[in-house]
Amino acid sequence: MPWGLNVALGSTALIGAGIWLVRRHQVKYGPDAPWLAITALLLGLAFLRRDAATLAAFDAIALVGALALAAASLQGELVATWYPLDFIRGVVTASAASIVGGFQLLLGDIQWHELPQDDRLRNVRRALLGVAIAAPLLLVFAALFASADPVFSTVLTNLFAFDVETVIQHTFFFCFWGFLVAGYFRWSFLGRPIQLLAPANRPVSSIVPVATALGLLNLLFLLFVVVQLRYFFGGAALVEATSGLTYAEYARRGFFELLTASGLVLPMLLGAEGLVRNGTAPQLRVFRQLSGLLLVLLAVIMASALQRMRLYVAAFGLSTDRLYATSFMILLLGVLAWFAWTVLRGQRQKFVFGSLMQGLAVLAGLHVLNPDAFIINTNLNRPAAERPFDAKYALTLGGDAVPSLLAALPQLGAEERCVVVHGLLKRWDTEEVDWRTWNWSRARARNLVRNQAGALRASCPIKPPGLRNDH
Repeated sequence: MPWGLNVALGSTALIGAGIWLVRRHQVKYGPDAPWLAITALLLGLAFLRRDAATLAAFDAIALVGALALAAASLQGELVATWYPLDFIRGVVTASAASIVGGFQLLLGDIQWHELPQDDRLRNVRRALLGVAIAAPLLLVFAALFASADPVFSTVLTNLFAFDVETVIQHTFFFCFWGFLVAGYFRWSFLGRPIQLLAPANRPVSSIVPVATALGLLNLLFLLFVVVQLRYFFGGAALVEATSGLTYAEYARRGFFELLTASGLVLPMLLGAEGLVRNGTAPQLRVFRQLSGLLLVLLAVIMASALQRMRLYVAAFGLSTDRLYATSFMILLLGVLAWFAWTVLRGQRQKFVFGSLMQGLAVLAGLHVLNPDAFIINTNLNRPAAERPFDAKYALTLGGDAVPSLLAALPQLGAEERCVVVHGLLKRWDTEEVDWRTWNWSRARARNLVRNQAGALRASCPIKPPGLRNDH
C-alpha cells in the first residue's frame, strides 16, 4: 500500500495525542519540543504532496528522527546542545523503548487487580457469557433457515461476506502500531534519559599520535589532489592515455568511491576531536591546523567528485541514485564547512543542531526541486544522438514524472512514445484508488492519464516491445 494520506493522518494524530497529554498532565518539556513537533507534523504532511519512493523513504527516516528527538525533549533534555553520540543515543533509546515499552505497560505499569469492578463490567462479562451460550444455537437455526429459504440464505451470505485474511491482517497492524505508539508515549512521559558514560577529563599527554595520523592523511589527500588537478587540466586525452578508460567511464567509476571517502572523514575528525578536546592551547592549535588543511584538500576532492558526476550524467543520463547521491554530497559539503566553523573554533555544542538544520533544508529543497520530474526533464534535454531517452526507466518513476512525460510525447520517437503511452495507461488508467493512500501527485497523474486515455490509445494502438533499461 503506497504512503499518502494514511501517514499524514497517523502522524498528525500521534502529535495531537502527545500535545493533549502534555497539556492534561502539565508536563514540563524542553525548549526544543515545539519546533520538533512542528517538524514531525510537516514531515508527515509531506507524504500528501510528492510521489517519489526514495524521497518518501528519506521523509520517513527524518520523521522517525524527529519523533525520537521529541521524546528526549519531553524528558527535559536540551537537544540543541547535543553532540553526535547524544543524537545516536536519543534515536536508539527511543526506538528500543518504543518496542519494549508496550510490554512494560501491560506487565508492570498497569495494575490489573486495581481496575474497578463495577456493575457495568459485570454486565459485560454476563453478556459475553450469553453470546458464548447462544453461538452454537444460532449456527444450527441459521443453517436450517438458510436451507428452507434461498433468499434468507443469500442475505446471510452477503452479511458475512468478508475476507478473513484481510480482517486478520488489519487487526494485526492495528495492534502492532498501537503497541509501538503506547511504548513511545511511555518512554516520552514515564522514561528517564539514559546518559552515556562521560570520558574522564584527562589532559592530553601528547598530540604526536593524532598529529602524525592527520599528517599522513594530509599527504595522501594531497597526492590524490595533485593527480586530480592533472587530469582536469589534461582533459579526456590524458585520462584515456593514462587509465585506458573513456572520460565518461572514468567519471562513472570514481564518484561513489569519492563519496564514501568523503563521508568517512567527518566521523574520523569527530573522533580525533574527542581525543584532544582537553588538550592545551598549542595542542588544540596543531589539531585545528591539520584538520583545517585536511578539510581544504577534501573540498577539492569533493569538487572532483561533483565534476565526475556531471560528466557521468552527461554521458549516461540522470537517475534517482545519481540525483540523491549528489544531494548527499552537497549536504556533506555544508556539514564539513559547519564543522570547521563550529568545532574547529571551539563551539562544538552548535555542531549537531546546525547539521540537522542543513539536513532538513536539503530535504525541503528536494521537495521543491521535484526529483522525478527533474530527472525526466534533464534526460529529455540531453541530445538524443548521444544517448536515447530511456522510456522504460522513466516509467518506473512516481506520479510526479507523469506531467513531464505527457508533455514530452510529441518530441519522442515513435517507438519510445508508444512505450511511454502503454506504460502510463497500464499503471495509471487501471489503478485502484484507496482513500488511505491518497496523494496529490498520484491523483493528478491518474486524472491526466484518464482524461487523455482515448487520444493516447488512438496514437499507439499496438503495444511495442519494451526498450532497454540502462539504469
